[in-house]
Amino acid sequence: MTGETGEEYRLMSFNLELILVLGTLITGLVWALDVFWWRRRDEKRSREPWYVEYARSFFPVFLIVLLLRSFVVEPFRIPSGSMMPTLLVGDFILVSKFSYGIRLPVVNVKVLNTGEPRRGDVMVFRYPRNPKEDYIKRVVGLPGDRVGYYNKQLYINGERVEREAVGVYQGFGSGEGMSGAQLALEQLGDVRHQVLIMPERGSVEGEIVVPEGHYFVLGDNRDNSNDSRFWGMVPEENLVGRAFMIWMNWDIGVGRSDMGRIGMRIE
Repeated sequence: MTGETGEEYRLMSFNLELILVLGTLITGLVWALDVFWWRRRDEKRSREPWYVEYARSFFPVFLIVLLLRSFVVEPFRIPSGSMMPTLLVGDFILVSKFSYGIRLPVVNVKVLNTGEPRRGDVMVFRYPRNPKEDYIKRVVGLPGDRVGYYNKQLYINGERVEREAVGVYQGFGSGEGMSGAQLALEQLGDVRHQVLIMPERGSVEGEIVVPEGHYFVLGDNRDNSNDSRFWGMVPEENLVGRAFMIWMNWDIGVGRSDMGRIGMRIE
């Protein structure tokens, strides 16, 4: 089940991890040197040097933000429509960083196992072909699963995944181009979610077994998603976290915000 697509659907994130780590180390080192070395050598000084004052002020800020972003929650912005209608262009989402294990910042080494992806999760991961890019898709196949996709219908371990057509999708804003697509409800494990299908479009078909330590992912906008059908599986070491909430929406393309999406859970 492989192919090529010219479309890319990657997340836009605040790439602060390395800056936060360096900022924490530098300010912490300056502050520590002043407490244990410089201050004792110059007990007559009347005030702290400016760089020590800045370090003492910014160190706790850097540290708190680093800990929250690395081990608790990280914000991302959705720049494209591959997860429509679940996630729209301009959605700002929160991702749980501890759902799939605690990992060290920058090096991304797992130090504590806190859980594994479940079928139906909306998952953020590092794109296997370019780990500097973050992608978001829905987990469809778990390790050992046999995943098939024929005639726009998903099969898992030989069983047809339940899907019910519920009408025609009406898009708006940057997603207006998807108006007229078939809107359907799909049942993946315990998760019932919406998908978009365009019957007139061709699609990649085939069947594959998911290797151990890997995951098969699809976009909810099935005919407009660069996913596992084209580039393969997501290895466990590329996992970032589970998307769980929309905290803001601002569609830059049309300059409008949908306030009704604020606080929505991601299913």
